[in-house]
Amino acid sequence: MSYSFSIVAATKALALVAVAAEFDKVVASQPIHARDREAVLKNADAVVSLLADDDTKDVAVSCNGYVSWTGEGNLCNASVSASAGLSPRKQPAA
Repeated sequence: MSYSFSIVAATKALALVAVAAEFDKVVASQPIHARDREAVLKNADAVVSLLADDDTKDVAVSCNGYVSWTGEGNLCNASVSASAGLSPRKQPAA
């Protein structure tokens, strides 16, 4: 099962909160992704952490990945990907 989503937030901390909320939606619709939740959130944190702190820019994060499993419920394939960048602010920071 695969997922893909993007978020934009005013700060790096808010971006990570938004990623977690979006991934919770993935898990709600595809419960098998509870198994890779920690890896997804750590991966997003790793790339967001690389960005400069810039209060004049928004933080955009895209996450995608997939898992597949055997009939016994054991994962046999997994992919976790995240990218992050700063973009011109579209709205005032909250």
